[in-house]
Amino acid sequence: MRVFAVALAFLLWPTAALADDAVTIVSRDVPLHGERTLAAAPPARFGMVGLHWEGPGTPLFRTRSTATGRWSTWLPADDDWGRDGVWRKGNPEWTGAADAIQYRLRGKVRRLRAYFLWSPVEKVPLRRMSIAGSPAIIPRLSWGADESIRRARPLYASSLAFALVHHTVNSNDYTAAESAAIVRGIEIYHVKGNGWNDIGYNFLVDRYGQIFEGRYGGVDKNVVGAHSQGFNTGSVGVAVIGTYNSSPISAAAKSSVEKLLAWRLDIAHVDPLSTLNYISGGNTKFPAGIPVFLRAISGHRDTYFTDCPGNALYSQLPGIAGDVAKVGLPKLYAPATAGTIGGPVRFTAKLSSSLPWTVTVADSKGAVAASGGGTGTTVDWTWDATAAPPGRYAWTIAAGPTVRSATGTIGAKLPPLALTALAAKPTVLSPNGDGVDDTAVVTHTLSVAAEVSASLVDRNGVTVASFFDQQQMAGKQSFTLAPDPSVLDGDYTLVLAAKTVNGQAVQASVPIVIDRTVTAFSVSPSAISPNGDGVQDAASFSFTLAVAAHVHLAIDLGKNEIAAVEDASLPAGVVPAMWAPEGVPDGRYTVVLSEDSGVTHSLPLVVDTTPPRLRLLSPVTRRVSVSEAATLTLGRATVKVAKAGTVTLQRWSHGARLIATDAAGNRSTLRLP
Repeated sequence: MRVFAVALAFLLWPTAALADDAVTIVSRDVPLHGERTLAAAPPARFGMVGLHWEGPGTPLFRTRSTATGRWSTWLPADDDWGRDGVWRKGNPEWTGAADAIQYRLRGKVRRLRAYFLWSPVEKVPLRRMSIAGSPAIIPRLSWGADESIRRARPLYASSLAFALVHHTVNSNDYTAAESAAIVRGIEIYHVKGNGWNDIGYNFLVDRYGQIFEGRYGGVDKNVVGAHSQGFNTGSVGVAVIGTYNSSPISAAAKSSVEKLLAWRLDIAHVDPLSTLNYISGGNTKFPAGIPVFLRAISGHRDTYFTDCPGNALYSQLPGIAGDVAKVGLPKLYAPATAGTIGGPVRFTAKLSSSLPWTVTVADSKGAVAASGGGTGTTVDWTWDATAAPPGRYAWTIAAGPTVRSATGTIGAKLPPLALTALAAKPTVLSPNGDGVDDTAVVTHTLSVAAEVSASLVDRNGVTVASFFDQQQMAGKQSFTLAPDPSVLDGDYTLVLAAKTVNGQAVQASVPIVIDRTVTAFSVSPSAISPNGDGVQDAASFSFTLAVAAHVHLAIDLGKNEIAAVEDASLPAGVVPAMWAPEGVPDGRYTVVLSEDSGVTHSLPLVVDTTPPRLRLLSPVTRRVSVSEAATLTLGRATVKVAKAGTVTLQRWSHGARLIATDAAGNRSTLRLP
């Protein structure tokens, strides 16, 4: 097999100035037959290289380090994913900062295109998330995913059947701080180089054990990736960053891969030591429709013509699967149903150890329709659904609080899921233990029974607190929101997510403010009549400062006009204030109390100088009309009128006076005949 030089090094070439923190990709067609073209010159700097080529041969390349001036070893391009027409696509290789490149060919290569990527290292701590027993995962937001380049919404498989392990064919010589930069480079290469919708892998693990969220759509959902042509639907792709042909993955990477697969396969109730026959979606190794025998934890080479995930890592997979099977026990595997409503329905599953188990079937409103149980490692129970009404039923197989339950549906389609009327009262909380606004009552309505979770999300979209994840019945629901002391003051969003057993999912949200500085903010009275009669001419305000703060108290009069009441730096304690307006027209206004931190509090205030109007409609029927809500006084009797309208009075003596008093203290009198 002849190996020969194709192009000498293309040295520094002027390019447009780029932001130091920008992730960039530049493609160059490489001349293979003596052509001279400026297009082949690489950019002035790059840190990753990926090759696309046509032909049965293999291109190789090496790069020159900007730090040392030395050339790297020759690296062959690795075609891992199948072909787009005649093009073959290699993995992006992390080279470190480089300024020159050379190419060689092994065998016949008709065309060659190089992709140069620059993905700078950001020296910032990476936030991690952990949900429902998962290992710590670095979310897309933390590693700097560019959400603007995603080409389409995520696709979801109905179930997850197996995991495919990959290696990225990057250099193994990278630091922990460089891992996020490598992931960002892989993302832009997969999208802008390969033309995919998003990064291909569902997860990536570096040699230090850091786990990165890959393709967008939810780490606990069956997101269809682009990591193995013909085998993406129903699989989860986990890539270890590096090349593992001759050396195994590190102990830290192995531990993280095992924890990740143990959690992800447990969500899907897949036995890590099981096998399956998967129907290929089609690639050059397995045409569409061919059944392929796979292990629950397989390597990429089991589904395609590739060496991935490298000989060393591939030989580790049986041991990894054995370790995964021991993590987080006990577990429930392979839940299944057989039969239909109107006849017997059989429920089966396996347990990793002998345990008491139950099967519960509920109707579309959440009411239990049937249940059964037993003890052992085999779940096997049949529901006689001969007399069951037609409809959609939800089933749950459970084996105690330490085992993740399995759920599913049988029967007709559930009604549409809707989560409506979400409200929180109050929306500004001061959880400082004084008993005032420490908690909020949250209400919402579900159209059908669903699994509902509640979480508090900050301005950056990061979940700071999770309150519950539970099954709820259809109808109006409520719970008490009690933020943990660890939640800092600020503006948040309370997000409720509902999911039915047949996969319907909706969300609703309401803003929540956490502010421990101001408490007990009040106005009295809530309606005033500044007409100089000495009755409710002014409004009194009161609030308590937990610490010294600069506050602004004002009345929003509308049309960008405000009436300032207080603007000062005040010590901790109870703060009184008063507002006696002059020349302010009648209307409904908002009292706004704000802090320099940006947190605001508001209360309604009514200015009303117009007395209610009384009119005698009929002395015979004793009916009078009143123009607004008011309290009517006739002698010793009082009647509260909630709105304008007609009122029937008790009998009165000649010359009696009917007095109407509105909320602002305005009064009017009607002498009765």
